[in-house]
Amino acid sequence: MSRIAALGEMLVDLVATAAGVTLTEAPSFAPAAGGAPANVAVGVARLGGKGSFLGKFGDDPWGHFLSRTLEENGVDIQGIRFTGEARTALAFVALMEHGERDFVFYRHPSADMLYAPDEVDAAVIAGATILHHGSISLITEPSRSATLRAIDLARQHGCLISYDPNLRLPLWPDEATARTTILETMPGAHYAKVSEDELTFLTGETEVLRGAERLWHADMRLLSITRGSGGCSYVAASGSGHVDGFSVQCVDTTGAGDGWVAALLTQLAQNPDLWADRVALEQALRYANAAGALTTTKRGAIPALPTPDQIDALMRTAGVMPVTGEFDG
Repeated sequence: MSRIAALGEMLVDLVATAAGVTLTEAPSFAPAAGGAPANVAVGVARLGGKGSFLGKFGDDPWGHFLSRTLEENGVDIQGIRFTGEARTALAFVALMEHGERDFVFYRHPSADMLYAPDEVDAAVIAGATILHHGSISLITEPSRSATLRAIDLARQHGCLISYDPNLRLPLWPDEATARTTILETMPGAHYAKVSEDELTFLTGETEVLRGAERLWHADMRLLSITRGSGGCSYVAASGSGHVDGFSVQCVDTTGAGDGWVAALLTQLAQNPDLWADRVALEQALRYANAAGALTTTKRGAIPALPTPDQIDALMRTAGVMPVTGEFDG
């Protein structure tokens, strides 16, 4: 069974084939598999781990394209469900200057929103060390209840919970609902990752440690705040600190946070008590920073997710000792 199970949305990104243009200026669009939890599952597999995906697709050509993409990338697809009641989600994406993105989503509703509690594969969760989820599956029912059921099952089986809110405000009814729902779910997480912007949105704090203190709770073991090319800050029982990032030529930021999460989770799956050893933790965070940086050097998320050799090469080039040892998934 899989060691890391990722639950939530997966969709087809229709990416503008020309860079630096608006959606309406794009001459054409090319399909690519996307969705933060799915990117994490693929990232885990690319790093030599065992990743599963749990979610729902439309029983349509795009849904089967997504399922095939996961399988071809070594992800366990036992937890996927299909439906004829709604189409697979689509997003039109334009890549602006400096690799930033402009989105328009088509999911009114989409199949992933119809993922129901009784469709959550308990066997996949029972065989996992870590369950990873985001917040998009918490926006509407029944996917909200399905996500909460998965979290409950994970806790029953002693599985650790990883949470990346991955805030996408256009998908929420309003900012207040997004903030309240994300904060209500945070106490269920042992590990959480937020960006600087998300931290400020959730807490109103612009100073990282003050914001982190507002998100911290008794069951949390590690809170990471990603800061783009500036690396990441963290709070753990062993202390708090900052780990510098890596300088690379950025092409597309799509999936950078997901590559970061996948790299950190592979380290945590090997050593769930990593958060208690500050030296080892900072080494794992450097590894995650390298993975996130490398993900920005190619277009698209899944094609850009790095291998262990690529991460090690970047760390050596930067004069940082690579993480040694293979994933024991």
